[in-house]
Amino acid sequence: MTDAANQTANPAAKNVRLTGEEEMIAFAAQASKVLTGGGLVFLEGTLGAGKTTFSRGLIQALGHEGAVKSPTYTLVEEYQLDTGRICHFDLYRLGDPEELEFMGIREYLTDGTLCLIEWPERGQGVLPAADLEIHIDDVGEARILNFVSNTEKGARWKEALLKNK
Repeated sequence: MTDAANQTANPAAKNVRLTGEEEMIAFAAQASKVLTGGGLVFLEGTLGAGKTTFSRGLIQALGHEGAVKSPTYTLVEEYQLDTGRICHFDLYRLGDPEELEFMGIREYLTDGTLCLIEWPERGQGVLPAADLEIHIDDVGEARILNFVSNTEKGARWKEALLKNK
């Protein structure tokens, strides 16, 4: 990481500032060592904030060698890796949260599966609370990642992500 990404690398830090796609991918690679054992991660931010870039960096760091395409039209892309299963969701085009029930969302949210969900607010009322929410704020050339933990696992992840950036 560059100095810009490390400028908030102290124990009291509450967010991570990244500049450019390379830093987002590098941070996602670091996150791949933290987001283990399965769980639910919400990725929130405006169009172009870096949600898919983060997902791509994480999935490739975990061993996927091909392209990581945005599941905007398919709603979900599954990756079976040596480290376990990852399900990458993009709910931007979801018409109704109930569609998640029809596609069997509960079967994706099983132990050991890491689920990354972009646009989780579109699944409100059907999706359970995430272990960790990553809010990506677009501030021009940089992105500021803020973390909200909702479970004990999420709190451990958050602490490790803030400490190890």
